[in-house]
Amino acid sequence: MLLRLANARMPFGKYSGRLLIDLPEAYVVWFARNGYPKGELGVLMAALYEIKANGMETFLRPLVRE
Repeated sequence: MLLRLANARMPFGKYSGRLLIDLPEAYVVWFARNGYPKGELGVLMAALYEIKANGMETFLRPLVRE
């Protein structure tokens, strides 16, 4: 799951195409408060919220495939 999270991209909206781990924290918090998308994207974003809330996003960076 961490590999998928590190390499997943936002498929829609203002940040379309951006890696999920590069989304602004405020954007991720907005989804946490208002509801995540359905499916795998929602699961990944919920995990990302917990990772960002605990200041652990730097652990994902080495997993990004260029």
